[in-house]
Formats: sequence, C-alpha cells, structure tokens
Amino acid sequence: MAIKNDQSKPHLDHVPRVGVVSLGCPKNLVDSQRLISVLLAKGYRLENDFHNADLVLVNTCGFIEPAVEESFDAIYDAKQQCQQVVVMGCMGAQKEKVLAEYPDVADVIGPGRRAAVLRAVERLVGEPPAIARQSVPASGVLLTPKHYSYLKVAEGCRHKCAFCIIPDLRGPLRSRPIANIIAEANDLSARGVKEIMIISQDTSDYGGDLKDGTNLLKLCEGLASVQPRPWFRLHYVYPSKIVDELITFMKEGVILPYLDMPLQHASESVLRLMKRPGNIERTYERIMQWREICPDLAIRSNIITGFPGETEQDFEKLLDFIKKARLDRVGTFPYSDVEGAQANDYDGVVPEQVRQERARLVMEAQAQVSAQKLAERVGKSYEMLVDTVTEEGLIIGRTKYEAPDIDGIVTIEELPENVRVREGDLLQVKITASDEHDLVAEFEKNITPATHIPFKMATK
Repeated sequence: MAIKNDQSKPHLDHVPRVGVVSLGCPKNLVDSQRLISVLLAKGYRLENDFHNADLVLVNTCGFIEPAVEESFDAIYDAKQQCQQVVVMGCMGAQKEKVLAEYPDVADVIGPGRRAAVLRAVERLVGEPPAIARQSVPASGVLLTPKHYSYLKVAEGCRHKCAFCIIPDLRGPLRSRPIANIIAEANDLSARGVKEIMIISQDTSDYGGDLKDGTNLLKLCEGLASVQPRPWFRLHYVYPSKIVDELITFMKEGVILPYLDMPLQHASESVLRLMKRPGNIERTYERIMQWREICPDLAIRSNIITGFPGETEQDFEKLLDFIKKARLDRVGTFPYSDVEGAQANDYDGVVPEQVRQERARLVMEAQAQVSAQKLAERVGKSYEMLVDTVTEEGLIIGRTKYEAPDIDGIVTIEELPENVRVREGDLLQVKITASDEHDLVAEFEKNITPATHIPFKMATK
C-alpha cells in the first residue's frame, strides 16, 4: 500500500522539483523521456541533485535478476537522498516484491501507466503554478545526446518466449499509427537529430496487431519522406519474411544497412525449448541472400549460453554458426532465471560455471570474426557521426555499422591544424587501424549539413 504524503500542502508559488532515475533498455529510456516531457510541460522542474528534490521517480527494469538487483540498489540510493520515492516501470508490475523490500516507498506503479504516475506526482508534491509551464517539442525531451534519439514504434509483445516475461510486464503488442511515427521523426529531424533508432520489443512484428495492412515495410516507406533524412537504424528485428523485402530499403539508403537481430541460439532443439523460430539453416540462407542484395550489411545479435537443456552438441552447433555466419557483432549472456518465466521449470539445468565458460568461448570465437571483418575496412573511407570530443582533443564516433553503447567505436587521435569538430558533426574519415572491436581513423573532411538549434530543457 502506498504511504500518503504527510507533508503540508506546498505554497502556491512553489515549483515542485522531481528527480528521475531511468534504468534498463532504450525502450525504458523512451518511457522516461515521455514522462519528463509531460512533467516539464506541466511546470515541474527536473532536479539532478536528489537531496534537493521533492520527489524521485525510479523507472525500473526487472527483466533478469541482475536488473532486479540494480533496481533495488537504485531505490535504496534514491531513498537515502529524498523522502518520497515512487517506483515505476517493470518492477512496478511486481508491487508485492517491491513493498516487501521497501515498504515505505511513496507508491509503486506498473509499466505503461504514465497517467497514474502523473496523478501520484500531483498528489505527493502538488501542482506547479501555471507560470512555471514550459514549452516542449512535439517529439519531447531527449535524454540521449542531442544528435541521436530512440523512437519507439510499438508497446508490448505477442510472443511467448520461454525465457521472457515481457508480455506479462508490458502487455500485448500495441503498434503506433504510421502517421504518428512519421510526425515524430520529422520533428526530431527538424531539431537536428542525425540518427534515429527505431525500437520496440519486436520491430519486425510492427503493425501485426492493427489488422489493416500496416507493417514495417510501409513504415519504412513513410520514413523515406523525412527530410532532412537522418540515419534510421533498426533494432530488435527478428529473421522473418518481411526482412527479406526490407533489405531493399537498406540498399537504396532509406535506412542504414544494419540489423540488430537477436537470434539467441543456433541449435534447433534449444530454439524449440526457447519457443523461438527454430529453422537456423533457413536463417543462415537468409543472411547470405541479404548480403548478396546489400553487400555492406552489418548484423549484430545476442546469444544466450547455458539455456536449460543445452547439451555439448547444441553448444558446438552454436560455435559452428558463429564461425560460419560471420556476424559483425555478438553480445553473449550466460542464461539466468527470470522470475515467472517458463524456462525456470525446465529440466537439464546447466551449471553456472559451464554457462560462463560457454559464453567465454562464444566471445572468443566472435572476437576472431570481428577482428577479420574490421581489418577489411582499413584503408576505406566512411561517414562518421561524432559522439564525443574529449578535453584532450580525441574524437570518438561511429559509422553506419555501429550503434551507440552496444557496438564498437571509431577514434580520431589528431585533427589537422585549424580544424574544429563538435559532437553531432558528420565527418568523412579514412580507417587506418583496427582491433577486435574498434577502429582508428584519420580526418578527411567535415560534411555536416546545417541544422536547427536543439531544444534545451530548463532545470532551474
């Protein structure tokens, strides 16, 4: 049960200050951005020093046990600095579990309930005066660097993967209308955002719930109209027939030649246990066909090792696939139980030490593949988006083949005399060196187009 606010009613001229902690995946980050956008529009102030906040919102992740632990640590830290803490997001769907650990939090609210969070904020700290209201862009506040943004095209999921509880936490698939998405993309582009990452739980399933012919292909046709056209990068795209047709948009430059495709495994028996698409040979054939159509296609994937029932033979099939498919990037995670997932009850539990060792072997095999593929880029020129300019003058960025935070980086160690580069600039660079994960480049020229001044949110 939520504890009622025991503070006196705020003075009418008082502007409540709200702190926000956002944990977990980019989809959760988008939820935080949308909530902060509404709070600012209503007149609340964002407070980064939680000691000075009237209330702290902790947007939690509860997908796997390490994420639950991180969420509980964040709630504890927030409570040490602020009397009133509201827990929201994925852990909010497990209210009893949160209250068992922290019975004195101000409220616990599940994911996808922004209106309920806003009502709780108003109840706990009051409503700001009208004069405090701020103008917020249609596409909202960005918590990312100003030159890139995530754009969530759907909520929920209609799959029943054995290791996942997202449908229980987030509900069934609910796709946004294409016109709504294109309007947001246009607004982001007009604000100077140069890279837009399209995300959802399963982006290849976009539109499947609308029953009106809406799908990812029609969304990409709409994205082609956005001007100036940013980099559009697709995440969480599963191997399917629709991707076969999607590759044409990559070849034509409408979207980046980049697929974030969580395969999870390469043994058909393990994939069946996971309740995932199980025809790995067909998936391999598709990858080869995609590369024929779009030779510079980059594919990243995620792999789970040690899933219950995974045998040594299953693991050898996975290793063989990693070596044969030559994916550009692979993230590997030893299996861990997710509270409420079907896989928790499976027989054939793989010892933790074996899970970890198999993950190490996958990453070792992938490192060799990655080193070879990156070495092939040495001597070639690419467009590079600048993410960071350090005080020492180091330029850190990415080409179209690298997504922020999850892939490697490109570094320019020295600029020509009298050349100045800023974060968000688009450069032409030549690759001069590589290792297993990252690249080194030399500056050729700045090709940044003119952009608008981005929105800045007030914090005081």
